[in-house]
Amino acid sequence: MAAVGSDEILPSSGMASPTSISGQVPLDQAPRLKGRHRLLQNLQRISSSPSLTRRARSHSAGYQRDGKASLSCVSLSPAQCWADPSASSPSQIYGALGTNSPPSTAAPSPGSVRIRTIEALQNGPQTSVPLPADVRSASRSMLRQSSESGLEEIDQTTATDAQQVTQEVKSSINFWQDMPYEIQMSVLSYLTPTEIVRCSLVSKAWHQKCFDGQLWSRIDTAEYYTKISSDALLKLITSAGPFIRDLNLRGCVQLREKWLSDGEKISDACRNVVNFSLEGCRIDKTAIHYFLLRNPRLEYVNMSGLSSVTNSAMKIIAQSCPRLDTLNVSWCSHVDTKGLKRVIESCPRLRDLQAGEISGFDNEDFMQLLFERNSLERLVIHRTDVTDESLKVLIHGKEPEIDLLTDQPIVPPRILKHLDLHNCANLTDDGIRCLVRNVPLLEGLQLSQCTELTDDSIMEVVQTTPKLTHVELEDLDKITNALLIELAKSPCAERLEHLSVSFCEALGDYGMLAILKSCPRLRYVEMDNTRISDLSLIEASYRVRRRGYGTDLPQVGLHIVAFDCINVTWAGVREVLSSNSYLPRALKSSSTVVTVRESGEGSDETPTPSSSQSPLSPIMPVLKYPKEIIHLKCFYGWQMTVDEHNKRVLRGSLTSANNLARKWADYMMAAEEAGTGGAGARRRRRRARDAERIYNIDDDDDDSLGPFVGRRRRARSGGCTVM
Repeated sequence: MAAVGSDEILPSSGMASPTSISGQVPLDQAPRLKGRHRLLQNLQRISSSPSLTRRARSHSAGYQRDGKASLSCVSLSPAQCWADPSASSPSQIYGALGTNSPPSTAAPSPGSVRIRTIEALQNGPQTSVPLPADVRSASRSMLRQSSESGLEEIDQTTATDAQQVTQEVKSSINFWQDMPYEIQMSVLSYLTPTEIVRCSLVSKAWHQKCFDGQLWSRIDTAEYYTKISSDALLKLITSAGPFIRDLNLRGCVQLREKWLSDGEKISDACRNVVNFSLEGCRIDKTAIHYFLLRNPRLEYVNMSGLSSVTNSAMKIIAQSCPRLDTLNVSWCSHVDTKGLKRVIESCPRLRDLQAGEISGFDNEDFMQLLFERNSLERLVIHRTDVTDESLKVLIHGKEPEIDLLTDQPIVPPRILKHLDLHNCANLTDDGIRCLVRNVPLLEGLQLSQCTELTDDSIMEVVQTTPKLTHVELEDLDKITNALLIELAKSPCAERLEHLSVSFCEALGDYGMLAILKSCPRLRYVEMDNTRISDLSLIEASYRVRRRGYGTDLPQVGLHIVAFDCINVTWAGVREVLSSNSYLPRALKSSSTVVTVRESGEGSDETPTPSSSQSPLSPIMPVLKYPKEIIHLKCFYGWQMTVDEHNKRVLRGSLTSANNLARKWADYMMAAEEAGTGGAGARRRRRRARDAERIYNIDDDDDDSLGPFVGRRRRARSGGCTVM
């Protein structure tokens, strides 16, 4: 191994600095480094290679932080590893300042600062070997090239790895399977029953999830009872049995055999049903009894029209269903008031009793029980044998105390809200008068086809029922326009929504105009087979137009039934059509636009109405539509035109609707003219044919934006005979 040259200590007579070769540094000006500078000053590089024969630097150099060469080890002490091996004392390396003695005799004096000066050995012998190529520091250009190539390789490798990882992630992630079961059920709950059944065909796992009872807590077969088989319906009921709360099997006649063979299985599976409907089903008596016994939580029971329902079923309901709130046994021919009496005695929560076409309502003892309970809010006893005396017992009770001043019975008022007595032939004015001042909460009253009733009793009732909204007086021959005028003056006029006076042939425009003017919330008016004329239709159109205009699409606000009215002509129907698509001139010709003015970044863009056009803002017309329109049911020969006109208005095509009404009016006028005789009959018939042709070729292919934009017309050029 080559000998390492010793460092030379050169004396200097002048001031010495850390960067000068020689000189003397005063003791009082010696720099004192602190912190990391003091630590880094003593860092020296010690090579780990024993075969270094040449070096391109001095024997000892301070550690540089920015150096790119690798370090094998670091010494923190003033090491002597670079000293000459022949030197045996520190005096050969360090010398005292201010002495000119040779290095061999130099010795440091106490208190002096030792400064080591290093000579460059440019022409000296090679004392170290170069670093290996893999650890040798390179130039900046070489480093940049190598770094760029390395980065490219790293990017390629990273992209490849990322692609592989992505593929692995895609192949390993299954969102549906990894999703919690509760969330899967929540997602499936948004599907309709038909869609859930279709999804069950995907796989076995999906089949199990789709028939989970959580999705079938409500089974209403009203929409698909004609499309589902008895086996599928039975499987659905039994699989979701404990979860079912609402079970509506209305019209499911296909379950008749299943009730006979698997009735107990269905009843055992469904133990928590709250609302149960069997209307229109074919079921035997045993299955009904077993199902009622297994479901003590029943609150709503609808068994109307079932001949298999008897008083025995009423007894079971009274014993096992104390929470019953609604019971519908209308048209059950084998049920009478004896069975209903047990239900009323055992079910204190009963609020709704529908028992139409049931015998026994002339029994005053049963009516006395209803009077004492006073818990019914809805009582439907249409087509029954109720009489004036039994109705009085229902309202007054037996032998009530009479007020001497008013001659009225002193009894608590009834809480009835809906009373249906239509087609009770035994009722007269004497029985209806018992309702006066005793049903202040009454909202619906149905007295249709009670042929013995007159204006007097009904007037007294409507004057004392301020919350009345629903009145049906169909087929009452003895009522007149005076009743309608009194109804328009009554306290319930502001709330009245539904009025039915069909087949009351004595009623005409005089009474109906008063109703239309005084009842702003009217929604349904049935007045077919009456003496009303076009005046009533015109007044109804005017009242609906007064409900205003808006930017939303129109909605049906008033239903009018006026067919078989001999005084209603096509002119009145045309007035209704024109009113439905009518837009005031002020709204049609106004130049109100919505503009958005551009301002600073922080300002908000606020649409402002402006009558002038802004060059930077697009013009957006504000389309207006009637808020509500009339749905008219009239003569069947005109009904198709009326329905098509309503369809166009409801979707906002007012221009198209106006064109249809105009063409239909031209056709009707030409048809009337063609039917007259005398001079010019041929010309009138020709005009009628032309009007019919124009009316028949009316198309609705183009949907206009409204009254502001005209519709695009289809080319109607004459073609050749072949085409």
